[in-house]
Amino acid sequence: MDRTRFHYKGRYLAIAERDNWEFATRTNARGVVVLVPVTDQGELVLVEQFRIPVSNRVIELPAGLVGDGDYKDESLQGAAHRELEEETGYSAGCLTFLLECSSTAGLSDELITFYLAEDLDRTGPGGGDVSEDIEVHHVPLATAAQWLADRQASGVYLDPKIYAALYWLERRASGFKPLPAAKG
Repeated sequence: MDRTRFHYKGRYLAIAERDNWEFATRTNARGVVVLVPVTDQGELVLVEQFRIPVSNRVIELPAGLVGDGDYKDESLQGAAHRELEEETGYSAGCLTFLLECSSTAGLSDELITFYLAEDLDRTGPGGGDVSEDIEVHHVPLATAAQWLADRQASGVYLDPKIYAALYWLERRASGFKPLPAAKG
C-alpha cells in the first residue's frame, strides 16, 4: 500500500511525503533520459542554456522528460531520440543503454536513464523547442576537461553528469560494460 501524501501539486512538480520524508516528484512525466552523444570526429555534444532555478547558464548533456506533453505513451528510447534531435539537431543511428539511477535520491523520486548516442546524423539546427534557447557545443574528447574548466572559470555552471559521461567514454576502450537495467 502506497503511503504517499501530497502537500502541494503544481503543473510540473509536487511535494510529497512518505514515511516521514518529504520529496519532490514530477506530475507531468514518467522519467528522464540523458544522452551522451559522440560524433564520428570524437566530439562530445553538449548543450548550454539558462536555468531559472540557479539563475545562470548551465552546460549539460542533452536530456529531457519521458511522457510529457503530447508524448504520454512514448518509450524511454523514443524520448531519447526525440530529445537528442530537438536539443542538438542530431539523430542517433545507435543508442546504447548505459545506466538507470536516481537523480537526487534525498530530494526526488526521479529516475534518469543514460544512453550513449552514436552514429550521429545532422538533421537540423537543434536549439530546443519554442520554450528553450539552447546553444550546442562540440567538444573534442581529447580536450574536454580543459574546455569544461575554462567554461566554469568564465562563470558558467557545469552539470556533474558530464563527468560521469567522460568516465564512461574513457572506460569504453578498456572493455567497460554498461550496467544492466534496474528492475522496478
